[in-house]
Amino acid sequence: MQIRFTRRLTAAAIGAGALFPAGAGAQTLNLSIDIPRLSVAEYHKPYVAIWLEKQGTTPRTLSVWYDTDMRGGEGTKWLRDIRQWWRTSGRGMTFPADGVSGATRAPGTQRLQLVGGRGAMPRLTPGEYTLVVEAAREVGGREMVRIPFSWNGTAASGARKGSTELGAVSFTLKR
Repeated sequence: MQIRFTRRLTAAAIGAGALFPAGAGAQTLNLSIDIPRLSVAEYHKPYVAIWLEKQGTTPRTLSVWYDTDMRGGEGTKWLRDIRQWWRTSGRGMTFPADGVSGATRAPGTQRLQLVGGRGAMPRLTPGEYTLVVEAAREVGGREMVRIPFSWNGTAASGARKGSTELGAVSFTLKR
């Protein structure tokens, strides 16, 4: 059985087309996060939340790494330890969140590539943004790295370095 879908132009669709023209190239965010190897007696992989902030809009969660393998979703009960993220948007989410939830990551450089308009990554309009990465580790500490940037519609990049739970965090954003 074949089902056909038709599209009707509405004022909303015309407005969206004006913001995101069909010929516009995809926005690609390449993100690199270094999770340091810590010499401690009891090491646990950190829970990590990554989100975007823009003045006057709701923060947008891009990815959350937590213990997704625990029975009955038990891993989610420690998400509130990623305190700033939890307060801004985490407590309003249902987990696992499609396209956002992922397993904790081992020490080393972790890379993500997100495309605007797909999954959790929104299409960005020009303006001032902040990319935020926050980590919390059981029997460990917490740390947040904030990278402010200006998106002009074509390119942006930024980098910061954490001091304990996070190492170097960097990104490039291109259209």
